[in-house]
Amino acid sequence: MIRIAIQAKGRLNEESVALLAEAGIRIEDSKRKLLALAADFPLEVLYLRDDDIPQAVAMGVADLGIVGLNEVEEKGEAVDVVHRLGFGKCRLSLAVPKAENYDSPAWFDGKRVATSYPKILRAFFEKSGIRAEIHEIAGSVEIAPSVGMADGIFDIVSSGGTLVTNGLKEVEKVFFSEAVLVANRALSEEKRQILSQLLFRFEAVERSRGMKYMLMNLPQDKVAEAVEILPGMKSPTVLPLAQEGWCSVHVVVNERDLWNKIEQLKAIGAEDILVLALEKMIW
Repeated sequence: MIRIAIQAKGRLNEESVALLAEAGIRIEDSKRKLLALAADFPLEVLYLRDDDIPQAVAMGVADLGIVGLNEVEEKGEAVDVVHRLGFGKCRLSLAVPKAENYDSPAWFDGKRVATSYPKILRAFFEKSGIRAEIHEIAGSVEIAPSVGMADGIFDIVSSGGTLVTNGLKEVEKVFFSEAVLVANRALSEEKRQILSQLLFRFEAVERSRGMKYMLMNLPQDKVAEAVEILPGMKSPTVLPLAQEGWCSVHVVVNERDLWNKIEQLKAIGAEDILVLALEKMIW
């Protein structure tokens, strides 16, 4: 059995639960519980605040954790980042009031900056040779300039809408974050084997994202041209049809290339093209 800590609520909670479900791991409905057991995998879920997850994993309270890379960096706990998960992407940025004439990070020299991430910000200022007064506050960082608490802020930015609402503009992108899987550094061999199984499933899910399964009927003498258009994972699968001179071609393609490939295939005689959703890709 292995224990994984995930965020108790919010976007990372929803996306973490969705990833586990796509990996075939069903979790009991446990909005009022601290712990939940998986129905068909040796795993239990511990629900925590996101900023408590790195410490919980470092202490061994949880074996694994899904948390933003920004929290891992800020807390500085002794955990291993074993996999980047590709969701929950955001950045930590400096922002100032819209009316300010900002030209470089030197603007912050001697200024007061409000943030919930003082460690990351301090490292950036030290690297840039900036002496600023850092005020650590929890929550509602974006209102600090308007109430006179700070000259600027350092906070999480996703779309930037919250900054605009509060009369701020993003001026420096300092740290890029996403959800990561972290692990305790003293996992037993048994737990490392379970972790390997979990990573195998996660990677199968991730490979399928943005991919489509396409099959079509094609004249036999056009197979070589089709292979040039559709290299596939290794090469397209070609199967003979009952109708002489025709075959069925099966291939996995990236969704962003789909329509371009379809047009090229139709131009060489492909017919009856079907495009299907792809759930998992196992290598």
